Amino acid sequence: MVTSLVSSVIDWLSAHSHIAYFAVFLLALSESIPMIGVIVPGTAVILALSALVPSGVLSLWPLLAAATSGAIVGDGVSFWLGHRYHREILGRWPVNRYPGLIERSEAFFKRHGDKSVFIARFAPGVRAFVPLLAGMLGMSVRRFYAVNIASALVWAPLHVIPGVLAGAAFGALGPAAKPLAILLSILLVAGWGALHLVRWTLRRAAPLLAVGIAEMRNWAETRDIWLSRSVASLLDPERSEVRVLALMLVLLGGAAWLFFGVLEDVINGDPLVLADSAIYNALQEVRTPVGDAIMIGITELGDTRVVVAVTAIVFLWLLWKRAWRTAVFWLVAVAGASALNTVIKVTLHRARPDELLYSGWSAFSFPSGHSTTNMVLYGFLAFLIARELRPALQLTVALGAAALIFLIAFSRLYLGAHWFSDVVGGAAFGSAWLILLGLFYLRRPVERIGSPSLLVAASLALLLAGGGNIYRSHATDVERYAAKSATQITAVADWWATGWQTLPARRIDLTGEEEEPLTFQWAGSLRGLENILQQDGWEPSIGWTPATALKWLTASTDAAGVPLVPLFASGRLPYLTFVRSADTTTAASSRLVLRLWATDLGVTNGQIVPLWIGSVMEERIYRPLSLVTLVSTQPDFNAPRQALAQSFERSSLVSRAGEQTNAEWDGRVLLAHQ
Repeated sequence: MVTSLVSSVIDWLSAHSHIAYFAVFLLALSESIPMIGVIVPGTAVILALSALVPSGVLSLWPLLAAATSGAIVGDGVSFWLGHRYHREILGRWPVNRYPGLIERSEAFFKRHGDKSVFIARFAPGVRAFVPLLAGMLGMSVRRFYAVNIASALVWAPLHVIPGVLAGAAFGALGPAAKPLAILLSILLVAGWGALHLVRWTLRRAAPLLAVGIAEMRNWAETRDIWLSRSVASLLDPERSEVRVLALMLVLLGGAAWLFFGVLEDVINGDPLVLADSAIYNALQEVRTPVGDAIMIGITELGDTRVVVAVTAIVFLWLLWKRAWRTAVFWLVAVAGASALNTVIKVTLHRARPDELLYSGWSAFSFPSGHSTTNMVLYGFLAFLIARELRPALQLTVALGAAALIFLIAFSRLYLGAHWFSDVVGGAAFGSAWLILLGLFYLRRPVERIGSPSLLVAASLALLLAGGGNIYRSHATDVERYAAKSATQITAVADWWATGWQTLPARRIDLTGEEEEPLTFQWAGSLRGLENILQQDGWEPSIGWTPATALKWLTASTDAAGVPLVPLFASGRLPYLTFVRSADTTTAASSRLVLRLWATDLGVTNGQIVPLWIGSVMEERIYRPLSLVTLVSTQPDFNAPRQALAQSFERSSLVSRAGEQTNAEWDGRVLLAHQ
């Protein structure tokens, strides 16, 4: 389904390349307009479109021309606004919502002068405001456009050429290119989402933190117990790091809440556990040999051998620097996290997605040892190193450690070594343990450890130990983590009798929630099913393209002409979607929709054929005020199933044992085979 969507978009762009060039022009322009440039991800989309150049969908020179001219016009519009309205524009919405960004941009312009227009083109945040300020502060038009054009001539190739090279590299991968592109998109979206969630949380938490500090200090001052004295000591106003300590207390509460919430879901089998299977199946769909090799290398960087080597090097460094207290905390942090993680694993006895990957205590799944231990290892290491560095380098170290932790955790999901809840629980537990130790560590003056040199030593230890582990274990791990077919084969008679009940009764989406009933099972080829359906008036649903997507924004008169919303079932997108007009007495048009998903079961009756599971429902099409198209799923799932049953000569309606029936669904499932 995803591949089909990507192919449809590429085909559409091939036929309407001028629209793609115009889109690049607008995106480059928007990057330089105040507020729009802060919100619109123009750079990411330009890179994605540039990746289509090697395949011939778009041409390089028109793309460069569009990006360059858009950048010039965008800065020019921003400069004109500042030149025309002066400081008056800073008080207008929505510019006035970002006073801090304006202040930083003004300081940036005053520090760098006219050349700030060139530099800001490559600086996130201030780039959308510096041209505006240049116009406000009286920069000459001739001088501005000279710098503006020069910066655009550099900016455009730096954005387009990397996309072209990436497209060429992916093109050389052949069939693996699209799954890898999807995987990369998942990583980028997940990383972007996590980063912005942290930034949003910290920004929103600042005012609440001040109130919380005051409340906790008042509580501590009215009691005389060990806990209140400890809190009073931590929140002593004379301590310069009191806000940091208070923030750590808040984060500790959040991490502990997340861990125990995930733990409760794992024990009780709540929706998060159902989402585990969906996410597992979704990631297995995009696995490729190249992606496997990369993710195996990343997961090997988090193996025990590498953890022990990096821990030992840092420990020896701390001893050499006579930082005795820090050395003890370092060992307690890493060793304690590993030991507690093992205790929880052995206590819960939760099975991994693939129970044959590991043996002994490592065979258990929750929480993920890689996530827990590497969170503590590199989180504590980044904390120790960043303390003695200037703020700009502190951010670099923090982002580097976060990226490594995130990639190691994600590799466990991709390779099917852990469930999603294992990784989230491990990261939450590791964070809570790290913050708890940090609170005790900061109760006394910290020791000097020579951060720049420690950064070099730890990086070398990671490179040498990680490289050695990859060299030693990669061949074995490629075999261990190889994608395994989980398809089980059963006789068609057994499936027809009772085996059909082993498949899920309802669709489970990516959040783990149970949705509509799965009222249809088909044993046979998709081609055979398509022939049967088309003979009875069913038609393949139209694919998603920019043109068909716009039909949702118009009052389309054809119910079958509106593309279907792709729905996940246990992490899989439908392999087949068909529609048919439904008989209805209502004024709104109506259609029957059949979606079919793959299963891990096959049936044999002389030859092995796949088993598919599906849902069939009625969707009503509404067009409020003849402006847009809306779809409403009807609650009756019996009538659509009966309509589908008329298409088959060899079929059977069977009742699912123990299913609670109601007016929406009578608990019966339609079985059919070739």
